Amino acid sequence: MELEQNQLLRFTTAGSVDDGKSTLIGRLLYDSKSIFEDQLDAVASTSKRKGMDGVDLALFTDGLRDEREQGITIDVAYRYFTTPKRKFIIADTPGHIQYTRNMVTGASTANAALILVDARHGVIEQTKRHAFIASLLQIPHLIVCVNKMDLVNHEESYYQKVVQQFEEVASKLLIKDIRFIPISALNGDNVVNRSEHMTWYQGAPLLHVLEHLHISSDYNKVDARFPVQTVLRPQREGFIDYRGYAGRVASGIFRPGDGVVVLPSGFSSTIKTLEQNGKEIQEAFAPMSIAMTLTDDIDISRGDMIVRENNQPEATQDFDAMICWLDSAPARPRAKYSILHCGNEQKAMIKEVVHQIDINTLNGNEGDPNLVMNAIAKVQVRTTRPLMVDAYRENRQTGSFVLVDDATHNTVAAGMIL
Repeated sequence: MELEQNQLLRFTTAGSVDDGKSTLIGRLLYDSKSIFEDQLDAVASTSKRKGMDGVDLALFTDGLRDEREQGITIDVAYRYFTTPKRKFIIADTPGHIQYTRNMVTGASTANAALILVDARHGVIEQTKRHAFIASLLQIPHLIVCVNKMDLVNHEESYYQKVVQQFEEVASKLLIKDIRFIPISALNGDNVVNRSEHMTWYQGAPLLHVLEHLHISSDYNKVDARFPVQTVLRPQREGFIDYRGYAGRVASGIFRPGDGVVVLPSGFSSTIKTLEQNGKEIQEAFAPMSIAMTLTDDIDISRGDMIVRENNQPEATQDFDAMICWLDSAPARPRAKYSILHCGNEQKAMIKEVVHQIDINTLNGNEGDPNLVMNAIAKVQVRTTRPLMVDAYRENRQTGSFVLVDDATHNTVAAGMIL
């Protein structure tokens, strides 16, 4: 299948402190010529001032360190670059243990995760933590970059050891697609260009892998789900009786003439037209933003969901979920929070903490109901009215939600429905 031109790929980077994440991102931007001249000049002069021979690649991404040191919180730094084959968004998350929540935030919409491993140290506790979060969030593609190969004389044995260690960890997790690449971010080996020092590695360099990852099948094309964000009533000439429903297709494929059901009301209708940017289209699929019109005049509002007659999500007020607690204030027992799910907002409470995950051993610890920042736990949630949900492993869009504290307006938890 031919690659869709300029398809967007989101990827997140994860690794322990000083594994070379900033240098790797800098190298990707530098070697793919995705840096403006003025940025290049500024970094080159700073590198010279520091007494370095070449350009300090980490400076392309570490400009945010100054803000961090001034006490300005940078949760996740997003960077954008484009090659002739694809557009990329990089979510760069901090590597420290206390930033587990940041990785959850940055990775929640990613197609791929880059996990950096220092070739000298192999798979460490932090690597296992990042692999676990990637598997929890069902990130479709995992690329393990075995970095700093220049410090082990580019020897294959160090690379093979990391592959073996990581595969052992991955065997206990749900990860669909894992690739391994030996790199030197500092020298550029196997990042954008193939390495001359590691002829034993027969695979492609990192950028080539990112450009050719097959991501069309990352979206669920089977379960048709269209959460309504807003109702369009233009009330102008030519549109007097127009009633359209706008939103982003969460999953599945919709076509004019399809029989649909509106939830939660249960009324049936048929799709009359599909429009994108004012033009009629013959099919809509995730993650397209569209307007839909139906043949029947049904009372539909924000938070409703349009689905196929023979394939409907579960309407439920009670469900189990894995959540990551994001707030600095701990969870209050049986407190009411606002739950946001596919444009639907209502009240919910955490009925019970079933068990918490020990992020170091990946085992479940029962009997600890206290959810503090960065805690990952299996919980039972109850909502005031039914939500239309799918299991997160089948549908990342309709299987995810956030909880908001009404008093502080903080987003306190991100959840994945089991």
